[in-house]
Amino acid sequence: MALRAGSEMDVINQYKELGVYFQNMDYVDVKTIENDVDLRTFISRMLSYYPWWIILLYRVREIMVSVLGLVRHEKPEDLPSIKPEDLSFKPGENASFFIVCKAKEDEYWIAESPEDKHLAAFIGVVAEKINQGRTRYHVFTSVKYLHWTGPVYFNLIRPFHHIVVRSMMKAGAQKSPVA
Repeated sequence: MALRAGSEMDVINQYKELGVYFQNMDYVDVKTIENDVDLRTFISRMLSYYPWWIILLYRVREIMVSVLGLVRHEKPEDLPSIKPEDLSFKPGENASFFIVCKAKEDEYWIAESPEDKHLAAFIGVVAEKINQGRTRYHVFTSVKYLHWTGPVYFNLIRPFHHIVVRSMMKAGAQKSPVA
């Protein structure tokens, strides 16, 4: 997939080291949101967002996994709530059910889903400072199909993917309650 000039990819393209997450991918999506929280807080709130309907979607996913013969990943007993100070920026470490690939404090954070036979999926957040205390976050998803089941699976979940990512971004951008 070619990266478009003059698009929301311009900010991401400033980081040449992130190009690998877009080259030869079968699907790339970038969504943008602005808020006044730091990168760690934004990501930790995103990854800690587990409303009932997302849990239900994961249960439906289990059915698809069985039908398509995909890799089953162990589900955690408790869904973690990640504090900003506990969010890993170290490649190879876990952050929720993702594995950190590359991160640079206050600039970007990229992670991948656990290894599967059907696809490789990455999620990334790139921070763009726009003014005093305000940041525009570019949240991307990139997917590479590894098997014929990859596009079948992903096209079944794609409509929900957009809803889930947008909802996670809104959770990341929410102002914390006043104590």
